[in-house]
Amino acid sequence: MSPAAIPVHTMQPSRRSPVTDEPRTSERSADRDDAAPVSLSHSRLLYAARQGDRDARAWLHREYARTVHGLLLARVSPAEAEDLVQEAFLRIFRGLGRVRDVRALPAWIANLCRNLATDHLRRKARRPAMETGPLDELPARAAGDGQGELRRRVLTHIASLPEAYRETLVLRLVEGMTGPEIAERTGLEPASVRVNLCRGMKKLRALLVEDGWS
Repeated sequence: MSPAAIPVHTMQPSRRSPVTDEPRTSERSADRDDAAPVSLSHSRLLYAARQGDRDARAWLHREYARTVHGLLLARVSPAEAEDLVQEAFLRIFRGLGRVRDVRALPAWIANLCRNLATDHLRRKARRPAMETGPLDELPARAAGDGQGELRRRVLTHIASLPEAYRETLVLRLVEGMTGPEIAERTGLEPASVRVNLCRGMKKLRALLVEDGWS
């Protein structure tokens, strides 16, 4: 998967920002009255995917491919993320029987990806290997583009931010997802996503300014 261009200058984070500067990580409850309405077709697709239906599983893959890749990329290198995407979906398909409410699916998938990346990093730490930080292996775009170096610096700086900021920034800037899409596909509260995007972008821009990028 080739991440899309990083539209750093086009993103307009929300102006609504609480006092604390800590990342927001609260998840939307499937039992809340204001939770997203459940599509009957989605419930049926989830049931069919649990039964092994190929079309239903293809739908699930289409719906969550960017989310899975982005959550992994926020924690591991691009090459590792590519390898882990397939394993993530194998785990998703094997574990669907534990998901009875389609509203709980986004948070369950997000947590599965986080745990998979954590397990991978633990295994990696136990064996000698050349150190490669998250996002470091992502190649710059073709020479002459003029944005390749900025792209590399953006991704390097994202890797230095707190995990909640990394997740939302990678999903927004690399995977091209909107704030509402991030909330829908991760199970996070929309307000938490807005706060993390706003603060994450503020920190990212500050780091770029230090590098001489205005």
